[in-house]
Amino acid sequence: MQNSNKLLQSLGIPYTALLSVIFGLLLVSFPIGIFVVFETDVGGDINYEYPLSHLDIFEGSSFYLSDVDVSIGDAFTVLWIFYLILFVVAILGPKHDFLKTISPIISTGKYHTRFNYMIGITKWFSILILVSVLINFVQEGFDIVIVPPLADNDLIQFFYVTLAPLIEEFGFRLILLGIPLFALYSQKSSLKYFLKCLWNPKHLDVFDAKKAILLIIFVGVLFGFSHIAFGDSWSGGKFAQASASGIILGWVYLRYGFVASLLIHWATNYFVFAYANFISQLNSISIESAFSHSLMSTLEIILLVSGGLSVVVLLINRFYSKNKSTLEV
Repeated sequence: MQNSNKLLQSLGIPYTALLSVIFGLLLVSFPIGIFVVFETDVGGDINYEYPLSHLDIFEGSSFYLSDVDVSIGDAFTVLWIFYLILFVVAILGPKHDFLKTISPIISTGKYHTRFNYMIGITKWFSILILVSVLINFVQEGFDIVIVPPLADNDLIQFFYVTLAPLIEEFGFRLILLGIPLFALYSQKSSLKYFLKCLWNPKHLDVFDAKKAILLIIFVGVLFGFSHIAFGDSWSGGKFAQASASGIILGWVYLRYGFVASLLIHWATNYFVFAYANFISQLNSISIESAFSHSLMSTLEIILLVSGGLSVVVLLINRFYSKNKSTLEV
């Protein structure tokens, strides 16, 4: 036990530094995204004034949207404000703010995971990136390449990847995971309690974690299948990577709630494309070339190292902590 504490303490300073850097990068992505949408020509002939009703995703609703003067810029701003509000919520709570929660890591290597959303977000975001990169590396060894869906316009693509986390987390986490979890573990039937449990399943008495984990895996696999099931979707190689991401997001939803799972999903979409589009515009290169830029490689290295340290800290706490609950990691 004493050896484990010394090891955690030795990891405390670099681990805290990495989590803080990731937090800073996430925060900076907010103004970068606004700059990309409103101050660059990322969309070429299409800019932020492009009508929302002209997008393919709203094609079936164009009749209802035709009389409403809503542009991509308007919708993006609403989404941006919504994510920013959740980001502030994550910084401040649910019990302690980010700085107060992260400071004990330096001295002890330990922290209370349920005291602050942002700790869980930065930790599990880096783990998700680590797992995704490892899966991609293994698949490339078997000549399985992940090919993204074709994007006709970079601005529209950026809007779609900003909107997708909200739609997908509502469907896969709240509906397909949250409701069954409530049915399995709820001991009350009031509407208020139901909504509270959907927002954060920690209010449920998850006495049998195996059922919850099996449900998370099942929904995660559905999440992966949804990424390859349609004509203009990702290639088949995306299935394993998206399924693993879905399982991680499901676990985060169970442990921390909707705020954390949504913001991690947002980070894998908006955060990545905000920096990539920013680099693309600054250097007058394509978005594909931007993903190979040295800055993007640096961001990936930071996330991979943080993900590796997060896994080490999780394993140490898992095997040596005496006061863990059934669902604690």
